[in-house]
Amino acid sequence: MTDPGWALQKAVYARLTSDAAVMAALGGAKVYDHVPRRTPKPYVTFGRNVVRDFSTSDAEAHEHDLALHVWAGAKGRKETAAILDAVRSSLHDGALALDGHRLINLRHTASEITSEDDGETLEGIARFRAVTEVA
Repeated sequence: MTDPGWALQKAVYARLTSDAAVMAALGGAKVYDHVPRRTPKPYVTFGRNVVRDFSTSDAEAHEHDLALHVWAGAKGRKETAAILDAVRSSLHDGALALDGHRLINLRHTASEITSEDDGETLEGIARFRAVTEVA
């Protein structure tokens, strides 16, 4: 059986990198688990992914708290907000195919934008809650 957190991450990656609005907002397929050196902003990275047992007497299930981070230049919040919106629109209530698991639901729960201490970077965080079952 595939790890449920990894199965969800692969499905989210596949969705984001095939979504025309997300790719347009990022200027290409810049969604990373590990960011290559010297990658220009903006881009999206996978952040915290907490997986909890959510099983019932009938099914093995998992609850996921997933964070996606948007890294953009600090010229204004408009770019960061637009990328967050594209990510949210792509994933919220999306029907994703997972290896070895079935997605019950995927919901956007919160977004935030903060300025980094370097004065040159804005960070946006989109948080999602998902429930999956073993297929």
